[in-house]
Amino acid sequence: MPTPFTTLQDALIDAAYEAGQAIMAVYASDFAPTQKADRSPVTAADVAAETLILKALKTCAPDITVVAEEQAATDGVPPHVGRRFFLVDPLDGTKEFIARNGEFTVNIALIEDGVPVLGVVYLPALDEMYAGHGDVAIRRRAGGIEERIHARALPEIGATMTISRSHAARELVKAEMLGEHVAGTIVAGSSLKFCRIAEGVADLYPRFGPTMEWDTAAGHAVLLAAGGSVTTLDGAKLIYGKPGLRNPHFIARGIR
Repeated sequence: MPTPFTTLQDALIDAAYEAGQAIMAVYASDFAPTQKADRSPVTAADVAAETLILKALKTCAPDITVVAEEQAATDGVPPHVGRRFFLVDPLDGTKEFIARNGEFTVNIALIEDGVPVLGVVYLPALDEMYAGHGDVAIRRRAGGIEERIHARALPEIGATMTISRSHAARELVKAEMLGEHVAGTIVAGSSLKFCRIAEGVADLYPRFGPTMEWDTAAGHAVLLAAGGSVTTLDGAKLIYGKPGLRNPHFIARGIR
């Protein structure tokens, strides 16, 4: 019998907290990043966090396939993932981690038939946890109480757009070319952008650069549970389990 979603969500939250502790231990040290084959950076924190998450998933859901970023970097992306699988990015925002700006996350998501149906996003430096499944999205800050969060309807003055530090100008120009009226911006790293829309402080996150499915699935799940959406530029729903697990360009939005 499949594990109930609430029980599974609790297990993923616990795994994310544990991974976050391992990440912060490295964060406090004099660590040195290295490069993977694709020249993207990797640290001891990525590896330690993924090891803990894989162990936890094997315990709580041993029959579900797991696709994790660092494992995929070593062994390659699996050619077939099936209809139900986990996507794990143990440290999304490694560049933010190296820059020590705090905007990095632990991402764990469950995919069913191409849809991210359960997701957990944890910011260990800020101790902020986001999770979502069905129509319930929650946030827990610094050990405080769990609270429901909701995406907001687009304000009449226009959208507040979440942007990255490295692609800000390009993302803003392209968003306006697509007809989005941007009234303001919020800088946010990694999958925190999805969460800012899910909690109703931003409305728009366009991504015109390359991403992998493990980068987006957990934040996507949280945003869906909060009432938002993620679509490709032609308006189709962003789906998961694509060949190579690479995403096309997409736009995440609040309630429209």
